[in-house]
Order: sequence, then C-alpha cells, then structure tokens
Amino acid sequence: MQAVANIFRIPELRKKMLVTAAFLVLYRLGSIVPIPGIDVEKLNAGASGGGLADIMQMMSMLTGGALAQCTIFALGIMPYISASIIFSLLVKVIPALEALQKEGDSGRQKINQYTRYSTVGLCLIQSVFIIIYISNRNLAIDPGAWFWVSTVITLTTGTVFLMWIGEQITEFGIGNGISLIIMAGIVAVMPGAIYQFFANVNEAAKQGENVPIEVLKFVVFVTLFVGVVVAVVIMQQGQRRIRVQQQKHTRGRKVYGGQRHYLPLRVNAAGVMPVIFAESLIMIPSALLSQIWPAFSDYFARGESFWYVAVYIGMVMFFTYFWVSLTFNPVEMAGNMKEQGSFIPGIRPGRRTAEYLEQIMNRITFVGAIFLAFIGIFPTIVTQFLSINFMLASFLGGTGILIVVGVALDVVQKVESHLLMRHYEGFMKTGRVRHRGRL
Repeated sequence: MQAVANIFRIPELRKKMLVTAAFLVLYRLGSIVPIPGIDVEKLNAGASGGGLADIMQMMSMLTGGALAQCTIFALGIMPYISASIIFSLLVKVIPALEALQKEGDSGRQKINQYTRYSTVGLCLIQSVFIIIYISNRNLAIDPGAWFWVSTVITLTTGTVFLMWIGEQITEFGIGNGISLIIMAGIVAVMPGAIYQFFANVNEAAKQGENVPIEVLKFVVFVTLFVGVVVAVVIMQQGQRRIRVQQQKHTRGRKVYGGQRHYLPLRVNAAGVMPVIFAESLIMIPSALLSQIWPAFSDYFARGESFWYVAVYIGMVMFFTYFWVSLTFNPVEMAGNMKEQGSFIPGIRPGRRTAEYLEQIMNRITFVGAIFLAFIGIFPTIVTQFLSINFMLASFLGGTGILIVVGVALDVVQKVESHLLMRHYEGFMKTGRVRHRGRL
C-alpha cells in the first residue's frame, strides 16, 4: 500500500496514471453504447449453439462483451492486432519491408502507416461478416441498405477510435495502450461470469440441489486461478542466461574489456501468439464445417474430443517454434557478438556460436511450447471435470490469462522504474528509501 501511495506523490507518474484511467473509462463507456438498428435481446438469445456462435463468443470475450451487446466498439482492437501480426510476418518474408524496418524510426513509421490502412480494410471485411451473421438470424430491426452502410461505418470508426485511444495511452499514459485496451476488455467479462456462476448456485438452491458442492467448485476455481497466475508469471519472467565474456584489448599501458555479462534467452519467447494462431485456425474451419456437416461437431467437439485436443496441442507446438524462428536469429546475434568483441567461453565465435545459441533456444522453446499447450487446453479440462461455465473457466488459461498477466507485469515494471528513478522504493520492498533527498 505504501508503494501505491508513492505513485500519487510523483506528479508526472500521477498524471500518467490518471490519463490512462480516463481513456480506459472512455473505452468502457463506448462499450455500452449500442449501434443503431440492432435488437440486443434477440442477439443475446441467439448467441449460443456452437458453430459461428463460438467465434462470436470468443470475439465478444476479447472485446469485453461489446460484440454480444452490439456496441460501437463491437470489433474492438482485434483488427489492428491482426494487421500488426500480418505485417510482422511480412517483414520477415518480403525483403523490401525488412529493409524499410532497418531504416530506423522513419521506416517503422511507414510500416505503422501501412498497418493502419490494413486495419481499416480488415474492419470493413469483418463488419460485413458480422452483419451477415446478424441478418441470417433476423436480429436486425430493419435489415436494409442503410443498416448495412451505417453498421459498417460505425464498427470501422469504433475500431479506428480505439486505435487512437491506444496511441494516446502509449504516449501520455503508462504502459502499452493497445495491450491495456485488450486487458481491460478481458477483465471486464470476469464479473459477469462470476455473477452467472452464483446465479446458477442460487438456482440450484431453489431446486433443492447440493449447494455446498457448487461453493466448493468456486473455491477450487479460485485456488486454480492463483496457481495459474503464479505459473504464468514464473514462465513469463523465466530466462536462460548464457555467460558472455568480452575480449581484452590493450591501448597504451591500459587494458580494457574483460567484463562478464549474461545473454538472457526467454523461456516463453513466443508469448501469446501461438495460442492465438492455434485457436483461430482451429475454431474458424471447425465452425464452418459444422454448418455444412453437422456430424463434424460430434467428432471434433471443443474439449470433449481426443482429436480436438491432439490437433490443438500440435498446432500450439508448431506455431511456438514457427514464431520463435521468425523473431530469433542466432546467426545475426552471433555476428553482432563477434563484431563487439564478445564470445561465449568454450565456444568459438561465428558459426559455432550461432549453432550453440540455436541449440539452447530449441531446448527452452520446447519447455515454453509445452507450457503454452497446457495453458491453452486447461480451461476445457476444468470445464469438463468441474462442470462450470466455459466463460468462467476461460480465465484459467488461453489467451486471456496470458495477455492479462503479461500486460500487468509490463505496467508494474514501468511504474517500478518511475518510483526507483525518483528515489522511492517499488512494489518489491516497503517504504521509501532512507535519507531520500540527502546528498
């Protein structure tokens, strides 16, 4: 509590926190403003039943329920995230974009400009799919041409406005604005899921069922939630540190260099991207096939089929290695070490160093891939064994817990740096630094 109080003692940090909170409140207010022409009650009643409804439910969770309520922020910030992922892959494939990225700030600004244009295009496409989904279920009050045009413009404008809010938070607030918007959307769904759980307990009490068992399920859920958060923090912060020695060189009568430092390699270097890829690629085709071939859902049911679990784990493992191979270049890293006069003790600089780094990275990536696969499949396991709502169980794994914990750690680290820079102790210790202000 002392560290939290220290935040408001620093004018600059206090301003950043208030600006961040104000923009997030604006985002949540926009998430309850409905778009014109939608019957919200019919939409909520028709948002269950598998198939395409599963995709809508997943998107609604990532947007903080905005999609289920048909608000102006129904698309959320996900089109921008999708465009960023696409250009992250294209930079590694297209030489012109890779050269543009290496130009520095001007090149990155140009790529960001392309990303924004692509975001508008994705918004237009996704808006059309949402309108088709609503029209096929007679959820629009007047599904005419004006409804199509106004809804596409509203949804696209809402995403562009969220993109602007994220940039303002990044510039004037604390932390990454886009990540904070996603985190706020995920956390906003949790109270509703908990309320639904207790509503089911109340309904069970009215019907004379065993209420203590339901309460025990919730206690087990809270215990599992704490354990999963601790495990995610450990894996997100986990590193394999490789000792690096700097070469000594003599200038005149003085000897420079010779220091030892460490090269940190993250255990979960892929982050949340493999889980996002796996869930997207496994959900969209299965939803479409279930509409064409209804018996397909019986063979490939979410969390209840061996083939679903096997394919999901395989895709997470594949995309983990795939994303790490795109973001981690051992040859370039070994070349930079050689130019800087650094080497790994016992390993020759150059090609042998690159092979050694690649070998180490493959081993720790395997551990990270197993962890991501377990986190991704854990909510379905809990749903099956505890018989609780999947919306509540989704907070025990998947993209939600990885995003929330990762963003929370990033914000805490940034606040910690501000506190320590101004001679306050951070969250890891209590109280202020002794003799603060003395020379």
